[in-house]
Amino acid sequence: MAQPNYWFDPSEYHARVARVQAELRAKGLDALIAFQPESVTWLTGFFTRAYSSFQCAIIPANGEPTLFCRDVEAYYLESTCVYHDHALWNDSQDTTAVAAEIIAARLGATAVVGAELGSWTVSVARFEKLKALLPGIQWHNEQSLVERMRLIKTPAEIAYQRRAGIAAAAGMQAAIDSATVGASERDMAAAICAAMISAGSDLPGPGVMASGERAYHLHGYYTDRVLAHGDIVQIETTPNVRHYHARFMRPIRVAHASDDDYRTVEQLVAIQDAALATIKPGVAATVPDAIYREGVLSAGLRDTYTNKTMYSVGFMLLPISGENLEASPVADWSFAVGMTLHTYVLAKGFGMSETIAITQDGYERLTTFPRQLFVS
Repeated sequence: MAQPNYWFDPSEYHARVARVQAELRAKGLDALIAFQPESVTWLTGFFTRAYSSFQCAIIPANGEPTLFCRDVEAYYLESTCVYHDHALWNDSQDTTAVAAEIIAARLGATAVVGAELGSWTVSVARFEKLKALLPGIQWHNEQSLVERMRLIKTPAEIAYQRRAGIAAAAGMQAAIDSATVGASERDMAAAICAAMISAGSDLPGPGVMASGERAYHLHGYYTDRVLAHGDIVQIETTPNVRHYHARFMRPIRVAHASDDDYRTVEQLVAIQDAALATIKPGVAATVPDAIYREGVLSAGLRDTYTNKTMYSVGFMLLPISGENLEASPVADWSFAVGMTLHTYVLAKGFGMSETIAITQDGYERLTTFPRQLFVS
């Protein structure tokens, strides 16, 4: 028998399921079928790195959840999941047909079911087949039900993000130390990844990384390019602990920086400080967002500012890189205690960002690396 390896105390999972069940009853739904891998793990604890194989958690409005997954994941199901009812499929079976049988067996042939129909794991073809196999089931899209709950983190969740912040700092220091003339981006990436793994990250990263002309464009990745004197390196370290994320960006120049470079970064830091100073529970997300945009544009650092200025991060599994909460001029939400967000400002190839947690009085930086322009 596998020894339990729960990421949280079982009471935390029970509380999450209880919240979902209360909302199901309020909506008149008999169950939620959670297809999104993050939802499955967040609600039940079950985690396997093979989460891309078809799996789901059936959460009834009353009673114990059922886990449905591939049979080769039985060890991880037993060691990580706090619930015992499960059904397995194997590679010689019609997975969708087996899923339909289990749904009918657990919920009945005429249940009113909420389901995460926006999950990347549920294709149109699979859903159409489920509907055909379960003609008496009424389906309602409840993609946002668990997503909304996950936006507010518990202290235990934020503790993992603090640890990720430590790994992010180790990666950034490795980036600065390895950004030397004649080194390649690949050399840098290897140093960053090694440092973050050694510091506790479950995945290596390195995250957004680019030099030369690509440093002026977001979402670069490392290549064989060799660093030259005066290059900008755009770098964001993106580690995670138990797949809880914290990340940040810092500007780097290779071997030399001009006075204008220092002034630009000082302006970015001042703009970010002004924006962050407004953040506390109940404040609209548009308030700091406007400070970011107006600050950058009025300083002449950019001609336009169209990107978001912050987004929620937490428990995220590839290919997901951010939670469904963003700050922009049309944002309609306000800050609340327990939110954790990555907030950033970009101009002239330089990026400055932090991961923050919203507290009773304001915010806490989960990434605490020095905020300045670094010259390797």
